[in-house]
Amino acid sequence: MKRAHTGPAAGTAARTARRAKKNGWKNIYAPLLGIAACILLILGFAKEPLSALASLFTDTFTSAYYFGNMLNTAALLMVAGTGAAIAIQGGNMNLGGEGQVYLGGYIGCAVLNALHAPAPLACGAALLLACLAGAAMALISAMLRELRGARVLLTSFLVSAAAIPLIDGLITASKHSADTNMLALPYIAEQYRLPQLLPPSPLSPSLFLAGAVCVAAWYLLYRTAAGRRIRLWGAAPQFARYCGYPSAANTCGTTAASGALHALTGFLAVCGTFYTCHKGFYTNMGWNALNVALIAASDPLAVIPTSVLLAWIFTSASRVSLTQGFSFDIAGIVQGVILFSIAVPAAAQSLKSKEDKR
Repeated sequence: MKRAHTGPAAGTAARTARRAKKNGWKNIYAPLLGIAACILLILGFAKEPLSALASLFTDTFTSAYYFGNMLNTAALLMVAGTGAAIAIQGGNMNLGGEGQVYLGGYIGCAVLNALHAPAPLACGAALLLACLAGAAMALISAMLRELRGARVLLTSFLVSAAAIPLIDGLITASKHSADTNMLALPYIAEQYRLPQLLPPSPLSPSLFLAGAVCVAAWYLLYRTAAGRRIRLWGAAPQFARYCGYPSAANTCGTTAASGALHALTGFLAVCGTFYTCHKGFYTNMGWNALNVALIAASDPLAVIPTSVLLAWIFTSASRVSLTQGFSFDIAGIVQGVILFSIAVPAAAQSLKSKEDKR
């Protein structure tokens, strides 16, 4: 069996993996296009364009609130981006991140509101249940892939799209009195909230947890036998089958891990940022995490600087939009430009590959 890993097929698999990693870093131009779009919007719509441009590049770092908010956003992107990266490394793409983030936040908030226990016990139980819920949602797509051959890319998006209005309904149904908010669950108790590291910003110790998640995922993927099998399934699935690696274990394992990390992102957002689960808090988290994973070539260590870069772009764009009195959100447009600049070349490459096969 050892010789099977050292023959020509193994060399082909290794070359394929290196090529995939090299091509992935071509997406680094995406955030640059996002910055360019932001600059053009500022020049075209800002009341004071030159002052706004200077603010775009400097003011986030001179304000404790915005700097902390940037790092907090980066922490959430790190966790969810690592989840997206693991799925891609295993040969699948999880487009259900939005619903998984929302579900993790909802389960975590609901459990913390229901329990009246010491913080370590209650938070531990809420964290575990949130991650299990996210993994279970992702496993639906994995099972459909193995049993019916349905693509995870499509089914994960559909499952998420179905889950989001269901969670909205559960939040609305939780209203028990006239003074209860129909748009959110009750706030969690003070003892369950993560402490602020840089008041008045929402920056919390989740930043260090996010970094640890990235390092742990990198070690798993690049320093363990299980990680090599995962990467082989993503780079050369036919060779992985030739080696006898079970497809179900890879599909279920990577998608479940991806769903759990997205749900963890929702839990951290509830405990460290919003202190409640309100409708729409998940917006763009899943798609931005996918952007992070694609720009970083699905490398968990590269997810760290990529998350910080995108968090800076989004935070700075939002700040300029607010201070310059824009009637629209620059950050939303920038997010769309980044995603579009990644998706279009990928789609073109896919079509070209199909034409070549013909």
